[in-house]
Amino acid sequence: MSGWWPDLTFARPAWLWALLVLPLLAWAWWARRRDDDPWREAIDPHLLPHLVERRPGRRGLLALAAWLCGGTLAVLALAGPGWREVDVPLSAAGGTPLVVALDLSSATSADDLPPSRLLQARAKLARLLQVRQGPVALLAYADDAFTVAPLTDDAANVALYLDALAPDIMPVDGRRADRAIEQATRLLRQGDALRGDIVLLTDGADRTAMLEAANAARMGYRVSALGLGSAEGAAYRDREGALVHARLDGASLQALAAAGGGRWHRLTADDADLDALGLRDAGTDATGTAAEGEARARRIADQGYWLLLPLLALALLAFRRGATVAVLAVALAWPLLPAQAAQPPAGTAWRRADQVAHAQLARGAAAYRDGRHEDALRAWTGLPGADAAYDRGNALARLGRFDEAIEAYDEALRLQPDMADALANRAAVEAARRRHPPPGPGDDPRGAPRDQQRQSGRPDAGEGRTGDRGTPQPAPSSEGQPRPDTPPSSPRDSENAPTDDAAQQQADQALRERMQQALDDKGNGTREPGDTAPADLTEADARAEREQANQAWLRRVPDDPGGLLRARFRLEHAQRSGGEAP
Repeated sequence: MSGWWPDLTFARPAWLWALLVLPLLAWAWWARRRDDDPWREAIDPHLLPHLVERRPGRRGLLALAAWLCGGTLAVLALAGPGWREVDVPLSAAGGTPLVVALDLSSATSADDLPPSRLLQARAKLARLLQVRQGPVALLAYADDAFTVAPLTDDAANVALYLDALAPDIMPVDGRRADRAIEQATRLLRQGDALRGDIVLLTDGADRTAMLEAANAARMGYRVSALGLGSAEGAAYRDREGALVHARLDGASLQALAAAGGGRWHRLTADDADLDALGLRDAGTDATGTAAEGEARARRIADQGYWLLLPLLALALLAFRRGATVAVLAVALAWPLLPAQAAQPPAGTAWRRADQVAHAQLARGAAAYRDGRHEDALRAWTGLPGADAAYDRGNALARLGRFDEAIEAYDEALRLQPDMADALANRAAVEAARRRHPPPGPGDDPRGAPRDQQRQSGRPDAGEGRTGDRGTPQPAPSSEGQPRPDTPPSSPRDSENAPTDDAAQQQADQALRERMQQALDDKGNGTREPGDTAPADLTEADARAEREQANQAWLRRVPDDPGGLLRARFRLEHAQRSGGEAP
């Protein structure tokens, strides 16, 4: 017994709390059995103790003991006891988990790896996620480390975050590789990984990072490094505007990998660096060599099924007395069932509410970047928080539903009054709505009111297909949607707005001249066979003009893919430091 008892562990220890319920159930059963006396109906209750001699029934005691024994065995079996480890193939265990930590300090803006270290690192991560099989997680670090994506087998989902990675999403600038290794180790331990790989993409490491790498190696996690930059280095400006020179420190990265039991390699344009670190195959270790035979992992063997044998024997003894064992199992399991108002979506039953919301935000962001604004709106609908309301406003604006977009921006501002992006986008959409009011119920589809056409007999110049400033009227949302292949602009695109306005004004002026010429020809009674009157303009032309006007305005709506990560990292940094978000 001494050989296995110290190593006893439980795969599902939460079930052990049910042992506290067993005495309560036994007491309730015994009290009811004691009160279930046939003499109570014939003798007054105050005389019953004096007239009836009570003796503890042997059958009742045996039944109570069977209840307690069966309940204890059932709870222990559900808890999943185990006391020995077994080898399982990595293919069955899901592969060696990998945690990638990307340095997002200001040094990644250096251009010694053209066009920049950051863009080269993004491309390398995209390639790694494409060829890697097995669980993978992504971290970003500067002065502190933050989880971008937890351990998951869905590499495509992790790749969605790559475009949002930039130094400006980090709350504080810095180069704390030790905190990145500590956070990566925490992720691996939370995933119950007995072994794993940690890879840092950076240009150097200090002694603190080496000590943390050695600590990770003692826990069974190998630490490797992928060097960013060149030996010559390049200059960059930090957040304070100071000019700093950064270069690749290969010696410190080699010492870091040696302390962590891994390897290091410079980032290359091909896959030589991934092959050198053994990152292309989840069954290859961090030293770049495959284990003998099939790679294997260690797992605790669940031995709880052995407890089912005595439990079945007790069930056979109690079968003739009724379904007591089944009732006991239901009574034990009922308090542990999670209270759900409705069936959770597929694949989300094991996730927390914040994890489900985070996944929906990521799906909506992917759909938005692909131009599928309806899908993005469906993914963001119902999510709480100012960021979700802001994203819904962007999607509604893209769909031409300006009133609903303004309501979404108002909700975001009510939750976060200082959100500058929501204020700017609301003003832009409000201006677009004023310039392009939706047609009323009595309006002609081409834009001119029917009663005005009946009174004048013809549309006036500057009306009909144009608004009060000569811009095309918006179509319903099904027709006024911007083209999905046109990406929204960012705040840096604001300098292109005068060019859009000039092009729009030229198109409006050409349309007015065309309409005026047609009116003059009609008044003079002369009309060339090839000329087209305003009434002959096709709906396709009107749709194209409306799309041109809508996109000229909607290109001013900034698209900040890193806004969500920036807000989340700022909040986490404030919680860790115990202060307000910077």
